Amino acid sequence: MSERRYDDEETAAIFLTAAENPQAAPLHAPRNEGLTLADLQDIGREVGISPEAVAQAAQSLELRRQAVTRSFLGLPIGVERTVTLDRWLTDAEWDQLVVQLRETFRARGTVKSYGSLRQWSNGHLQALLEPTANGHRLRLGTVKGDARTAMGSGLAIVGVAGAVAVSSALGGHLHAAISGIALLAIAGIGVFATGAFRLTSWARLRGRQMESIAARLASPSTSSLDEPEPQP
Repeated sequence: MSERRYDDEETAAIFLTAAENPQAAPLHAPRNEGLTLADLQDIGREVGISPEAVAQAAQSLELRRQAVTRSFLGLPIGVERTVTLDRWLTDAEWDQLVVQLRETFRARGTVKSYGSLRQWSNGHLQALLEPTANGHRLRLGTVKGDARTAMGSGLAIVGVAGAVAVSSALGGHLHAAISGIALLAIAGIGVFATGAFRLTSWARLRGRQMESIAARLASPSTSSLDEPEPQP
């Protein structure tokens, strides 16, 4: 198989992630051929970016391309990232991964084992380590359950307000009931907004945290998990 090559947009994204600085990404690859990971690492050395950071950024890009997002009314309520490793994690590496998960998500969580399966979970947030033919696969996922409940409740309240409005109109009492209907509708909208507020930023942060953990674990140049992702 030919070596993976990255186009202009992917190259810029990789260096942006590796350097965490928009000014570090004005590098362009030949449009027809692109650059290999080794090419990107060579360029990174010239501008002071470590090969490990470039490799992790490239892995993060692959994770984002395969990302799964669960949505409700167009808003993200679930985030999932999966990385397939070409090796088997040792017991020590699993222990390090659990520590990293606890530090990143500020949650102690619960560790369980089912035969060759391993799991760390904290409410809706979970990490599953599964065996494949050639190594382990790590699945990271979470759902913002309270947001979905709040949005559903808000829509239900608005629906009740609409039903009351129709009933009042048919009975000829809409004018007298309009203020109460308006208050009920506003309350429903408020409950919905409480659930929807900051969902996009929450999903973006959780995705970045998961990508950081998975990328470091998958990067062949990284032997351990160390620095945690910034906290929400």
